[in-house]
Amino acid sequence: MSLPIRIAPSILAADFTRLGEQIAAAEAAGSDQIHIDVMDGRFVPTISMGPLIVKAARRVTQLPLDVHLMIVEPERHIAAFAEAGADSITVHIETCPHLHRIVQQIREAGAKPAVALNPHTPAVLVKEILPFVDMILVMTVNPGYGGQTFIPETLAKIRELRAMSTTVDIQVDGGIDTQTAPQVVAHGANVLVAGTLIFRTAESIHAAVHALRQAAGEE
Repeated sequence: MSLPIRIAPSILAADFTRLGEQIAAAEAAGSDQIHIDVMDGRFVPTISMGPLIVKAARRVTQLPLDVHLMIVEPERHIAAFAEAGADSITVHIETCPHLHRIVQQIREAGAKPAVALNPHTPAVLVKEILPFVDMILVMTVNPGYGGQTFIPETLAKIRELRAMSTTVDIQVDGGIDTQTAPQVVAHGANVLVAGTLIFRTAESIHAAVHALRQAAGEE
């Protein structure tokens, strides 16, 4: 079974003085969802955005909002992000000792649950949760900063996860560009998060989204 390729621009790299305009441009360019990175300064070194940004994004786009919680104790904040308009919520396995409970909490809040793995975390650790989630996110850089270099050793993990499930979306985040996109797709990924490539390009957002989709083999 071949899942459709989806492009998810990460607004972490957007110009926040023009956030609504840039989200609208990403939607007009044919993006499939908007990726929102939430960082708490504890699980990862930096602090980014919260439910207010999700709420603002919800007002300017009809695209699904894909919220990635890089935070400790995510269960404390799931309801707030769901109420703000998150369509999917991703939590890190590394922060969730009671992962199944949190996945259930996300679904009960009305969002699609997803689980993220840091580069060092083995794929086998999500085997038991696969029947309960819509997506697995493979971090292809260490979380916490945009603009990092893709870690090629994560390709084997993507391939391993795809062998476990042909129906769960596999998302990749970190260093995704026109060079790495064909590699991750060849190994089984179908949801591509890109920030720097799309929002910090010398070309237009439309041209960047088109180039990424073309590199992924969709055009």
